[in-house]
Amino acid sequence: MALVRVKDKFQITLPAALREQVHLSVGDVVEIKVEGTKIVLTPQALIERELAEALEDIRKGRTLGPFKNSKEAVRALRRAAKPPSHGTKKR
Repeated sequence: MALVRVKDKFQITLPAALREQVHLSVGDVVEIKVEGTKIVLTPQALIERELAEALEDIRKGRTLGPFKNSKEAVRALRRAAKPPSHGTKKR
């Protein structure tokens, strides 16, 4: 068991030994829930992290579609992949 102090903005630092024990890295997603009077942190798998990032993209409107058909979807993806033009016309 480790004791940590709650700092400004209610931040805590997880001790290195605990982070290493559960293989927690910077950028990992951790589920936080309350069980009785305890706060439980549970590291989530990579697929759950990617799902969390995808849901965040949706919440922030970083999506394409909906599309009427696959051709329309492919066209939108190609347009999104093109580098932005800088407003200059070819002569």
